[in-house]
Amino acid sequence: MDNQIKLVTKFLKLKREAKLKGISDDEVYKVFKEEKDLNQNEQKPKVDERSKKRNLRLIFLGGILPIIFGVLFMFYNQKEDFVHSITEARCAIDNSGMFIEVARPLTNCEMCRNLYQVPNEYEISVEDFSKKYAYTAVPVLIKDATKNWTAMNTFSYDFLKELYVNTTDAFEVTEEECQFFPYKTDFESLEDAFNMTDDRAHFKEGEETWYFGWSNCHPDISTILRKHYNRPYFLPNDSESSSLDWIFMGGSGLGAFIHLDYVQRPSWQAQISGKKTWTLVPTPECEDICHSMNVTVHKGDIFVVDTNQWYHSTFIHPGEVSITIGSEYD
Repeated sequence: MDNQIKLVTKFLKLKREAKLKGISDDEVYKVFKEEKDLNQNEQKPKVDERSKKRNLRLIFLGGILPIIFGVLFMFYNQKEDFVHSITEARCAIDNSGMFIEVARPLTNCEMCRNLYQVPNEYEISVEDFSKKYAYTAVPVLIKDATKNWTAMNTFSYDFLKELYVNTTDAFEVTEEECQFFPYKTDFESLEDAFNMTDDRAHFKEGEETWYFGWSNCHPDISTILRKHYNRPYFLPNDSESSSLDWIFMGGSGLGAFIHLDYVQRPSWQAQISGKKTWTLVPTPECEDICHSMNVTVHKGDIFVVDTNQWYHSTFIHPGEVSITIGSEYD
């Protein structure tokens, strides 16, 4: 895990150095716009010295990345539509994080100045949570937030499989309207994952391990899931939670690889079973101010983090299967 952090930090440092040489989001957008206009007008515009230098910087930034962007951008009129389509498309490109890194807004590094470890809180009030964590991008581990949740003794691979198998159109809705993340498994869909053998599902000796995640947007399944957990008590009274449930489940080993999300809002994630360690890495512009951190989330904990502003990966510890459920809030 330490080697992974070093590798990612080194990569992000190189990206930051490229930005310091004069590359900006606006420059990227202008180049894409010029490429779009060029193809539409079928004539080559005059290129001054500043444009030449700008193009050289972009080549330095990503090699063939601007070419890929330019081709894709021909189909879109607005930068926001382009970024949204890239990040929402499940099969657009494996390294979508590279696209997000170019297009994302800069992080306010004051949020993690002098922050060396993730704070732990017990019985925190709504007022204190709102002031210290809700919208500051400071991550926090809440240690007592799942009391009286029946999910702790109900959710399992078998429970979730039975729920989806017995709910009409559950797999179809997930395939067409939700998202599925196979990570390093060979599963092509949630239905495929729930069709694995019982021996593999229960990590019998000699069977290949697995870890996958998905968003649920089927209303009937949401109704059943939310009978077993409550809206976290510490969330601001005027905040609205997303209608989507996010579920991540699997055995020991690497969970999610290092990445940055593009979901607009912070999220909470409750550890229903098992134990998971999160690695947080600051964005390139904050690496001289902020620090990488690890935090281990145990059964019953809720981890609140703005995954749009922290690069993050997860590692599942041996033992009980890890099941996490969460949602975004505004």
